Amino acid sequence: MAAVADDPAAASVAELRHRFRARKAALIEEFREARPTAAAANRLLKGLARHVDQTLQELWECALLPPGAALLAVGGYGRGELFPYSDVDVLVLLPDDVSLAHDANAALKSSIEGFISACWDIGVEIGSSVRTVSECLQEAERDVTVQTALLESRFLCGAKALYRRFCEAFAQQMNPRAFLRAKTLEMRQRHQKYEDTPYSLEPNCKESPGGLRDLQVVLWVASAAGLGRTWSELAAKGLVTPFEVRQLQRNEGLLKLIRARLHMIAGRREDRLVFDLQTAVAESCGDKATKARRASEALMHRYYWAAKAVTQLNQILMLNIEERVNGSQDPPMRPIDEQFLDRDGMLEVVSDDLYERDRSAILRTFLVYQRTPGIKGLSARTLRALYNARELMDAQFRADPVNRATFLQILKQPQGQTHVFRLMNQTSVLGRYLWVFRRIVGRMQHDLFHVYTVDQHILMVLRNVRRFFIPEHAHEYPFCSQLAAQFDTPYVLYVAALFHDVAKGRGGDHSELGAMEVRRFCRDHGLPREDAKLAEFLVQHHLTMSRIAQKEDLSDPQVIENFAAIVGNERYLTALYLLTVADIRGTSPKVWNAWKGKLLEDLYRLTLRALGGTRPNLDAEIEARKQEALQDLALHSQLPGTQEALWKTLEVSYFARHEAGDIAWHARSLWRHVQTQQPIVKARPSPVGEGLQVLVYAPDRADLFARICGYFDGAGFSILDAKIHTTRAGYALDTFQVVSPYTDHHRDLVALVETQLVQALEDTGPLPEPSRGRLSRRVKSFPVQPRVMLRPDERAQRWLLSVSASDRTGLLYSIARVLAKYRVNLQLAKVTTLGERVEDTFLIDGPALAQARTQLELESDLLDALA
Repeated sequence: MAAVADDPAAASVAELRHRFRARKAALIEEFREARPTAAAANRLLKGLARHVDQTLQELWECALLPPGAALLAVGGYGRGELFPYSDVDVLVLLPDDVSLAHDANAALKSSIEGFISACWDIGVEIGSSVRTVSECLQEAERDVTVQTALLESRFLCGAKALYRRFCEAFAQQMNPRAFLRAKTLEMRQRHQKYEDTPYSLEPNCKESPGGLRDLQVVLWVASAAGLGRTWSELAAKGLVTPFEVRQLQRNEGLLKLIRARLHMIAGRREDRLVFDLQTAVAESCGDKATKARRASEALMHRYYWAAKAVTQLNQILMLNIEERVNGSQDPPMRPIDEQFLDRDGMLEVVSDDLYERDRSAILRTFLVYQRTPGIKGLSARTLRALYNARELMDAQFRADPVNRATFLQILKQPQGQTHVFRLMNQTSVLGRYLWVFRRIVGRMQHDLFHVYTVDQHILMVLRNVRRFFIPEHAHEYPFCSQLAAQFDTPYVLYVAALFHDVAKGRGGDHSELGAMEVRRFCRDHGLPREDAKLAEFLVQHHLTMSRIAQKEDLSDPQVIENFAAIVGNERYLTALYLLTVADIRGTSPKVWNAWKGKLLEDLYRLTLRALGGTRPNLDAEIEARKQEALQDLALHSQLPGTQEALWKTLEVSYFARHEAGDIAWHARSLWRHVQTQQPIVKARPSPVGEGLQVLVYAPDRADLFARICGYFDGAGFSILDAKIHTTRAGYALDTFQVVSPYTDHHRDLVALVETQLVQALEDTGPLPEPSRGRLSRRVKSFPVQPRVMLRPDERAQRWLLSVSASDRTGLLYSIARVLAKYRVNLQLAKVTTLGERVEDTFLIDGPALAQARTQLELESDLLDALA
């Protein structure tokens, strides 16, 4: 103690340490004892920030730093808020003519080091950086994370003139469009990390979708564009309504309260609402246990509803800001019908009061979205109208025969159910129309299997069932896809998926209660008797097959006979098998495994035999295509069996995506070349219209697709369609539909293409630059905002890349060059041209996709290529 007394600096630091820790503890204790409200949380966050401000200012004075330097608060601390155990991010800003590497500034370097050490000594856990103004600008240019932190900078002490110069230079350098794009891609990647749902059973209240970060992103991009730094400022600019401001503030307040209480209870920085802490946080937030539910369930229900509202409002505001930043507030719009417009690929209501005037238009929104090619989402105006129309969906709305017919139409559409029902749930329409569904929105499932809330699990199961009917997903679970192709009424499976767990949390057997609910639904919606009986059976027995497969002896004939008696016929067995697989896969990424799959498949096959049915070795449709292809081969005098060498190397997805005529043509062209090391190119006049159909078969490599597209680009061909397939032997088997503007006699081009494309594929030099064809007048008048989405497939082994842009010459090649640059392997490609709009989907893989930063760079480069 005497040593401390003899050293004034040490005494000062010791006193500051005591004062800092005592005041911080007092603030947290006041918060602990206060009524758990958003206002109390705000007082704590601002109080902690002010306390740290004062402490750092005193330490800055003690460090005797030169007057030319400045201390800035950045990041979350720069907002003037601090959670109890959040990092304190600061920046020591220096003039450009000061370099710490120079020997003359050794004293300055020592002073800064002393200041940083003193911060840690007294308990301020700072994240510090020391940069000149120029270095700040350079780092911000390179790293959007640094740019974001500096965007929220706040002056603490030192040279205020230097801070003003920095702010002016930073504002001049800011590119709002680039910043918006980077933060949007970053947000999308963050959402993917958390399964694209706010409903994880252990959500991160800061980072998960619907968490505080989603609100911060809105304010960041708005601030970068000069549209405001607070909700009130955004309202003044017309970006948000007064009602939405109240909703934002209320839900933000709840999230801040939960996060602050979570820090306080954990005694450390902890943003995950893990099971171990949920009960303590719930009780701290005023939630009490009842006979019906635990305190933690009450808290999580509040959290999920807040996160859902944040997700909706984030989407509305991000779309509004994107329109302002990109200058597209009033883009040309194409009428779809008397109620809806196509606004740059987004579905737009014709007027803000459409739903008030015609409540049946609420459900029609989703039917139109589902039916209209090229529509990728709902516009901000439509989302806002739906958000404000929730109270219109009452009992009378649910009983309206028009609405019931519309809902049934949505179920029966040939595609789009997964996206539509997710969108209906996100906009609160699904729970308002199916009142029984509303009861399980945000309901937790406390078991060892489910990692999602009940509503999210149901939508995952619906997605899984839907994927069985999509050829592009046949590689994931081929046997299920084979069975699904033979199933005559897919919509019955969708109904069963929606209702199978809808009665959870009521007490009693949720399967029996759910069967009663689906029976009522089928009656109200006029389903045919046989379809209604099947839907009820599936809901009632959705756990039966899994239980028997995993818990009973399948070698016992009596077990099989008993199960066969339950299902009764092949149609019921197939439907139950498909729902069971989808259900297990929808519980958790870790629950499904190959062994469970084998047990279920064994039970299916044994039961089918007991029922007297035929064993489904191959999908009936695929088998029919093969037989038709064999007939075609015979007509062309092909020797029997010559196709086998090729067919053995092909996946189910190949046969699902090619017509019999194409399969036969491939077999005729390639039976002698299955193991060739030289590229094989065959072309013929297209059997489905003008242009050529071109077959390419070659050992697969990273730049193969790019070289093919590059040849077509350079030769003046437009690619209308591409079917990409990689064989089990590692060969690319690709089929292209191309047209040429030079002549209508495409037969003359066959020999030319077959010769030149082989030469192009044998070239090992750099890929040529893509041509820049003229944009059509229509594209110039109706530009499509380029969009790129990268997400993992079902097994997280490959990635689905979706691209949307205005069509132009060389577009596909531009995309292919970017994929080649990152050595991304192309497994499947679906190229769709909708007028002047291109919607392409690629199934890809490659080591580069394992890195989050590389994913962002790939998406950014693709957006540049599409622009």
